[in-house]
Amino acid sequence: MRNLILILLSALSLSAFAQTDYPPLFAATLAGTQVQVDAAMQQDFLVPTPKDMAGGYTHEVHKQNWKTLRDAAALYRLTGEEKYAAFVRDGLLAYAEVYRGWPTHPTDRSYANGKIFWQALNDANWLVYVSQAYGDIYDWLDPAVRERLNRELFRPMADFLSVENPQFFNRIHNHSTWGNAAVGMIGLVMDDEELVQRALYGIPAEQLPKDLRDDDSGRIVSESGRAGFLAQLDLSFSPDGYFTEGPYYLRYALSPFLLFGLALAEERPELNIVAYRDSILGKAIDALLLEADPQGNFFPLNDSQKGMSLYAPEVVKVVDYGYALYGQNPGLLSLAREQGSVTLDEAGLAVATALHAGKAKSFRPRSIAFTDGPEGDEGGVGILRAYGAGDEQTTLVMKYSAQGMGHGHFDKLSYSLYDLTGEVVQDYGAARWVNIDQKGGGRYLPENQTWAKQSVAHNTLVIDRTSHYNGDIRIGEKHHPDQYAFRAEDTSLQMVSAIAENAYPGRKLHRTQWLLQDSAFEHPLLIDLFRATGDQPAVHELPTWYMGQLMTTDFDYSIPKTLQPLDSAHGYQHLFLEARGRTAGENATIQWIGNGRFYTQTMLTEPEDEVLMVRPGANDPEFNLRRDPGFLLRREGVSNATFVSVLESHGGYNPRVEVASNPYGNITDLKLLTDNESYTALQFSHKNGGNWLLLLSNATADPAQEHSLTLNGQPYQWRGVHHLIKYTNASE
Repeated sequence: MRNLILILLSALSLSAFAQTDYPPLFAATLAGTQVQVDAAMQQDFLVPTPKDMAGGYTHEVHKQNWKTLRDAAALYRLTGEEKYAAFVRDGLLAYAEVYRGWPTHPTDRSYANGKIFWQALNDANWLVYVSQAYGDIYDWLDPAVRERLNRELFRPMADFLSVENPQFFNRIHNHSTWGNAAVGMIGLVMDDEELVQRALYGIPAEQLPKDLRDDDSGRIVSESGRAGFLAQLDLSFSPDGYFTEGPYYLRYALSPFLLFGLALAEERPELNIVAYRDSILGKAIDALLLEADPQGNFFPLNDSQKGMSLYAPEVVKVVDYGYALYGQNPGLLSLAREQGSVTLDEAGLAVATALHAGKAKSFRPRSIAFTDGPEGDEGGVGILRAYGAGDEQTTLVMKYSAQGMGHGHFDKLSYSLYDLTGEVVQDYGAARWVNIDQKGGGRYLPENQTWAKQSVAHNTLVIDRTSHYNGDIRIGEKHHPDQYAFRAEDTSLQMVSAIAENAYPGRKLHRTQWLLQDSAFEHPLLIDLFRATGDQPAVHELPTWYMGQLMTTDFDYSIPKTLQPLDSAHGYQHLFLEARGRTAGENATIQWIGNGRFYTQTMLTEPEDEVLMVRPGANDPEFNLRRDPGFLLRREGVSNATFVSVLESHGGYNPRVEVASNPYGNITDLKLLTDNESYTALQFSHKNGGNWLLLLSNATADPAQEHSLTLNGQPYQWRGVHHLIKYTNASE
């Protein structure tokens, strides 16, 4: 039997159900698929000669073809109606007729050009899904037809994706995962052991051209010398399932991991793929589902297209397989219900059956710290979640991960903040328009390198207007920050803290952030402490990329008569300086409104600090960049700098009744009481009374360590890395 889906933990079998007996969600998915495929079968099956980039006509036709072929074959498997098998056969024969005669794609815009598509990656997408279709009808096909398809279409395509494009096939990268899965899956269907072994272990390094490099100038041969699908499982994930390229690409890469993995579970059970590396695929599923904001959108870490979410088609597969294979978590059922569809296999049937039986529970993501790197020793990502009234979620993400390979950004110790309204303080994501023909045919735009990857495009400290690691991936891949502390057991005060010692030569960056829940405030506070120490005076600039419209500041600023780029490199060449102001006193506040809610950031300032109001758009002749607002707190001529701020969300505005509620912030008297290599102590007050003192150990995060600190003659003792004291009266 050549069914490529095997659900090991499901006691259900599709064959046990008559088609009319399927549970509602499975039946609805099946019916919807049947409507789409039947409509496609009424049209001519087109196999145009490839010529377009992503989003163009030929690209989209071939992309739709793989979906239609896959779905038609699934309908044959589920209904037994031979018209679907015949449709798939005829479509595959149409490709076999022309495939070998096609040259590589005429656009010649990729480091690994495809034949059907502009890049080999999309050819691999096509083959992964068409392999499923071929497997579903393989036993139905006439042997002569099978032999022809193997000889004229599938073996040539597998060879093209591997031995003819080793720079694509042998990386440790999501591209190669797709290539490995495509070659391996078609090898299993064809019973071609050579292809299966090639997929599992890659092309031997001694058979590769010398100094072979990828599109980021990285060496193809990894330090371990390993390649292939098993190496991807071992080297792409940390031990807790974090994918080094980030959640956007994990969502994309999990499809080949799961589809080929389950095919291997059926055909090569001795590999034990479902449980491989302590069930790494199950951990990756959990990691992906925990890397989404309160609206379900994945955090746009590294190269990411914003808006990709838990409800994307690929994540239906992730949820269903996660439920069926890894513990039948009832929280996943509520996600499946919101997704509104299931996979047309035993996993989808298991989910739909459990949903119909009322087993679903609410999916409630938790605070978690992920490690990065194959051994879990290359930094990570810390996620803090606070739940307030009505179970409203506020989510803080601090990124202190490894470089993230070619998709990584130079944004060590950056953060983003989300609440029920969406993004509050954003990560820019990538400069790219996926599958939009007018915007580079779906490619990453030039501004992705010159802007989106650069440090100033993120909410992290930039020194001397130079990106972390000098904006050089070769340096970045050698270093990573380290987690200092992560505390989430006390939901009223959660913290994440990390240190980067190699972002700039001779400088140490240490950032600590807290989510504080207190009844005195409408929503959780974000408290941010960023310490930078060095041996030479420098310019320190800390950006905040807020989402919304500026309301007011408590300092004066001037607006230039003409817009000019702020500087000439490292992303600054894309920033228009819209205004600049000098802060007065010890505190400065900036307030904005976003999605109907007010936000006030109170910052600790020094006499010579400046605030620069900026917006991308300079040196962007094709308007590839979003014109989102931001500000830079600038401090120059100092070797050491400590930045402290408190961000509060409050009130709102209802445009229907034109009424604003609680439009002003409450934080006053933000102070730094002490700050040295051993301790930092900061305090702030509420304008209506109340005072908070927050103590941090900078030297050790040992939770058992006893600390003693005297401030203004008052001794304080505590155990652990941090300590919060609240006074109900500000005069205490």
